[in-house]
Amino acid sequence: MKKNQFRSKYIDGVEYVRADSVTNYEPPEGTRHVVIIERGWIFAGDLAEEGGRIILKRPVNVVRWSSIGFDGMLSNPKSDQVVLRPIANPVNLPARAEVYRVPVVDDWGL
Repeated sequence: MKKNQFRSKYIDGVEYVRADSVTNYEPPEGTRHVVIIERGWIFAGDLAEEGGRIILKRPVNVVRWSSIGFDGMLSNPKSDQVVLRPIANPVNLPARAEVYRVPVVDDWGL
């Protein structure tokens, strides 16, 4: 291992660190998740699984984000570069449609 291998680097004034050097990450507690499903649809909501289905309560649809990347959208959903649309009723999805999910704080996107 080279000396200073895990030091942060600045590029255009932004500090970057190697992902494998961060060991103290703990996902948020709670049930709210951003869920990416087939065909690129992205929803967030309070997630429950029932009978092979994913139920999202207090759902929002992530319509688009620009210039901040997926991680920027996750960390700052209220950015003017993120477009969210609230959905009046729970979203009910087949579990097999899920590509992946990311746990987020309980008021994400609200």
